[in-house]
This record gives sequence, C-alpha cells and structure tokens, in this order.
Amino acid sequence: METCAPRVLLIDDDAPLCQLLVEYLGAEGLRLTAAHDGETGLREIHGGAFELVILDIMLPDISGLEVLRRIRRTSDLAVLMLTARGDDLDRILGLELGADDYLAKPCNPRELAARAHAVLRRTRHVVPDTRPEQAPASWLTLSITQRRANWRDTPLNLTSTEFNILAALFENAGTVVSKAELSRRALGRTLVPYDRSLDMHLSHLRRKLGTFADGRSPIQTIHGAGYILLKD
Repeated sequence: METCAPRVLLIDDDAPLCQLLVEYLGAEGLRLTAAHDGETGLREIHGGAFELVILDIMLPDISGLEVLRRIRRTSDLAVLMLTARGDDLDRILGLELGADDYLAKPCNPRELAARAHAVLRRTRHVVPDTRPEQAPASWLTLSITQRRANWRDTPLNLTSTEFNILAALFENAGTVVSKAELSRRALGRTLVPYDRSLDMHLSHLRRKLGTFADGRSPIQTIHGAGYILLKD
C-alpha cells in the first residue's frame, strides 16, 4: 500500500511542523518529503516524481510565490499553498499564479490532509471513458481522457483546476452549472461563504480562453444561478 501512496513534497521552513505533518499525513496515506527552503524544494521537484506540492508562502530564501512562479514555467504539478491567516493578497496572487488551492496557517492537520486528498483526486489522471471529446461548439475541442483543451485548434495551457472547471462546463454546454456544483467538481469541496478560490480560477480561465469576435466571453455568469459555457 505504501508504494501506491501519492508522493507529496512539503516546502516549509518550520522543521518541527514538517516532522509532525510527515507523520500525520503519512498515516493518512500520503508519502511526504520535506524541504525547508525554496531552492531545495525546486531541486526536489526536478529530481522526484511528486504528485502534489504543499508550499508555504513564507520561506527563508525565495518566497513561496516565486517558487510557484518557477514551477508553473515548466509544469502543471498540483500546488496547495499555505498562507498567513487573513492575508488575502497572498491568496489572490497564489491563485493568479496557478495554485490549485490554499489553506490558511495555522491549520488543522486533518483539514490539510482532506484538502490534499481533494486536490489529488481532481488532478490525478482519469481512467479513459467513452464520453464524446468534441464539444457541441465550433470553437472548443476538449479531450477528457488526455486532459487537453484547444481553442480554435490552439492548445490552452490550463492548470488542473482550470481544466476541471472547463470540463464541468463542457459537459453541460449551453446549460447553467451552479457555483456549488463547480466548487464540488473543480475544488473537491463544498462551497463556503467568502471563499473566492473558484472566482479566481474562473477569472484566470476566462483570460486564457479570450473572447469571441463580438467581445463576449465563452463563459457567461448567470447571476443568482451559476455559469454557462456558450455553444457559439
């Protein structure tokens, strides 16, 4: 069982906390490796087959945001960021740079384990299925099995969370998908008040998709109801 457990890299300069999390998350089915600064963490990423990085914003050499920026230059590796409680700016910047989720410190190890598993569930490769891979729209081609999307034959560079949002809308193109359902599908958790994660991911996805010739976004907000992926 241990060899099948997802490999997770924890980058945090708090050594006692890292030891606690290595033991606790290990008991929760995750194989953790700890690094205590950003440069060491980046070397570990380049040399190891990790499925998730748990990344603290505050590091002694380079910031967690810079580590995330460097990761996103070459990889869509799942990243769960740890931010200072109440620091909205760091959370927003992390999501804009491509973090899959965030959790405020100090955090409950049980909640961290739940968030880590939720991120892993939505970012691990899916088993191929028989669903159609051509959307009922002329502008979008999306492959669920290969987790790839093209805008008018141009590949889209999406994070795992952005892809999951697009896939949920894609499967229901032309009909409204509620915000609660998108949160469940894309973030793996129930929507809670004041959580702007989904809004930030949607905003980033919209920028990557661009607009139609008439200036409309392919993803429209239906106030009080949810979001809809336009067919054309």
